[in-house]
Amino acid sequence: MELTDILILSFAFTFVYFWWRRWSITGGGPKNLPPGPPGWPLVGNLFQVILQRRHFIYVVRDLREKYGPIFTMQMGQRTLIIVTDANLIHEALIQRGSLFASRPADSPIRLIFSMGKCAINSAEYGPLWRTLRRNFVTEMINPLRIKQCGWIRKWAMEAHMKRLRKEAQENGFVEVMSNCRLTICSILICLCFGAKISEDRIKSIESILKDVMLITTPKLPDFLPVLTPLFGRQVKEAKELRKTQLELLFPLIRSRKAFVESNGKSGGPEMVSPIGAAYLDSLFSLDVPGRGSLGEEELVTLVSEVISAGTDTSATALEWALMHLVMNQDIQEKLYREIVECVGKDGVILESDVEKMSYLGAVVKETFRRHPPSHFVLSHAATQETELGGYTIPADASVEFYTAWLTENPDMWEDPNEFRPERFLNGDGVGVDLTGTKAVKMMPFGIGRRICPAWTLGVLHINLLLAKMVHAFKWLPVPNAPPDPTETFAFTIVMKNPLKAVILPRSI
Repeated sequence: MELTDILILSFAFTFVYFWWRRWSITGGGPKNLPPGPPGWPLVGNLFQVILQRRHFIYVVRDLREKYGPIFTMQMGQRTLIIVTDANLIHEALIQRGSLFASRPADSPIRLIFSMGKCAINSAEYGPLWRTLRRNFVTEMINPLRIKQCGWIRKWAMEAHMKRLRKEAQENGFVEVMSNCRLTICSILICLCFGAKISEDRIKSIESILKDVMLITTPKLPDFLPVLTPLFGRQVKEAKELRKTQLELLFPLIRSRKAFVESNGKSGGPEMVSPIGAAYLDSLFSLDVPGRGSLGEEELVTLVSEVISAGTDTSATALEWALMHLVMNQDIQEKLYREIVECVGKDGVILESDVEKMSYLGAVVKETFRRHPPSHFVLSHAATQETELGGYTIPADASVEFYTAWLTENPDMWEDPNEFRPERFLNGDGVGVDLTGTKAVKMMPFGIGRRICPAWTLGVLHINLLLAKMVHAFKWLPVPNAPPDPTETFAFTIVMKNPLKAVILPRSI
């Protein structure tokens, strides 16, 4: 071999070595990123995760044990900083909340449905987000508006109880998730549009919005944008689904606008809320920084966001809570006794009553602890390069807060795998704040500046509906078919086999 060939080979090996080192080092190095698993050139840890053929959360659990409370994963072109420690989460989202309050770049498919991040959840930290969130809080969840719209919950929950009775009579059992989704969705549609619509239309909207959530879950081009042209079929499907979503919701928007502009004289009989009481009413005249008045597509995005987020988290929590009540009759009986002590056997449960039911609150909190809606909160991003835990956090990184470990950590919770509502009355859950302001032990709705703005409304819906269902019926397992607590991963963490239960009227 000639000297020239030797030199060329040596140069090639040296180039490949340093190239490999650059792409395989996930943490540390000159950037001082948190440590993490070595990756492959160009794709980082992406294919390593895919080839394991198991859900991402199980990969994260293993990496947390190996690399500690904060670590890095290079997923294609996206850098993920995974944070699992309660103190680091509190530091990032509470103590230094403004620095970690933004969102990372969205995929092309998500941008189709968010109209370029014109949504409270996905908007980057800035004037657009502040305007949308402030308007939502003022118009949708202030105490006066919640009280004003109490009749909507009363109407929807009365329909819910009738539907349960009918289904039990026809089938011998009821399916919890489908009924709870329908009821919560009907409440949120009425809150958004000020309209009472048929169950068939509610089911159509619910189904489409569920498809939207599923199609926007992360996919390969999100991590390797260069592959986007190979996924043209998925983009086409997303555009077709968006068209269906628009066609389904445009008529409601136009009816409500006609109702408002005509001072209640037009819009059709389905418009039942007074002018100013529907969330949509506030959006018609909203001036949004950088966008001006909102178009119909932006309005579809904003109301869809409210309906989707509120329906899934509330219905999921109700299904998990009822599963535990079915499996543990002592807990169910204790909850029933508290309800009877408050309103009597034949009384009507009012919204003000559930605030007095401490054991009900404990059951719901224990459900959130044991079954958080998701094992991660929505992705965050730093507004500028900063540090956390002694490591550099780049401004373009996706900061992922793995919250499931908070509720599984035996150093924070006694017997964390046991469902024990009493812990919130006289145990390790006393004083736990769902907003995480003082300390973080659980965060089912996120914490800090990007906490779900409607979390108090969601808790009200869950408490009220659960109390009404336990007050009216005794919940029992279907004979020879006990509940299966196996989880599966959709938009939220749900039961793999939806809960079915026998219901017996408490009184005739």
